[in-house]
Amino acid sequence: MSRVNIETRLAPAASQALLAQIDQAFGATPNMFKAVANSPAALQSMWAAFGALGKGTLGARLGEQIAVAIANRNRCEYCLAAHTVLGQKAGASSAEMSAAQVGRSDDARTAAALAFALKVVEQRAQVSDADVASLREAGFGDEQIVEIMAHVALNLFTNYINVALDVPVDFPKVALK
Repeated sequence: MSRVNIETRLAPAASQALLAQIDQAFGATPNMFKAVANSPAALQSMWAAFGALGKGTLGARLGEQIAVAIANRNRCEYCLAAHTVLGQKAGASSAEMSAAQVGRSDDARTAAALAFALKVVEQRAQVSDADVASLREAGFGDEQIVEIMAHVALNLFTNYINVALDVPVDFPKVALK
């Protein structure tokens, strides 16, 4: 049971237009957005971040792989379930999403991004020059490095919302590893 309201009809009027956009984008309104809709400012921030990163240079597939790795690390069952589905829609196989969940990939570039993202989470951004150099060696430039950080930040936000507020999972469940 969610610790905050997840009834869209009870959400503030200022959240209703964004909830309609989200409903149209997903074909339904996921519970996470219903919970966040209690704050129009938080909903606007989250939705804008998803939109901006969706137009980024990393691509949806890598973004979703980063999301499942962070969700698994933070034990966020909601985000793990949602981003597994979204990753498969972005072209990743179920095996690729399962590997990403534990920070692995057969693709060296993806593996470098996942390792970096998880290190940022685990060490609260206290990464070294060598950590950033490993991203550069894998082919990432400044734009992509900053974008990885943005994905980390957005996923921490969504993980914390879902875990702290006990948002019910409304995607096919995926087991934490």
